[in-house]
Amino acid sequence: MAGIQAFRPVKLVCGIIAAEGPYAGAAEERLAEMFGPIDGRGPRIAFAGTAYYQPEMGTGLRRGFVSFRDLIRPEALPSIKLRTNALEENLRNDFAGPRRIVNLDPGYLTSAALIMATAKDFSHRVPLADGIYAHLELLFGKSGARRFPWTYPDFRAEDHIPFFMGARRSYLETLRSLERDRQS
Repeated sequence: MAGIQAFRPVKLVCGIIAAEGPYAGAAEERLAEMFGPIDGRGPRIAFAGTAYYQPEMGTGLRRGFVSFRDLIRPEALPSIKLRTNALEENLRNDFAGPRRIVNLDPGYLTSAALIMATAKDFSHRVPLADGIYAHLELLFGKSGARRFPWTYPDFRAEDHIPFFMGARRSYLETLRSLERDRQS
């Protein structure tokens, strides 16, 4: 169709919520096997702002984020979310846990925004495919990251913003490199 262009590739990121111990590291290893090398890691910070996961995962939870070197197609996000949901169950089985031991939240960065995948519907979420929705978390601009009333509390915190800004810079550098390669 005239005028319609393919989506630009995007940078895959994944939030990892887990208690202390080997769980987050094991999740990172498996994620790298699935999606390629990890090229960025944010700090693992106490998961605060909500007790949503405590009944299922216990207390002392921490959240960190990783980003991946290899860019993805944005339309792959629903299948990636389904794969990370399956990985959560595989890790529970690997550690013989009676309950979920890790929560994985994939999403992607564009030059302008952070989009996360969720299986929970709400008024501001956009259906994608297979029961997965897009959740706009942050907008990026020259002055940093803009938050919204619906932005998750831990995404609002300043602690994770440097990771997202760094992952965005890495993404923009990758796009420039791809453009140079295409022109040569």
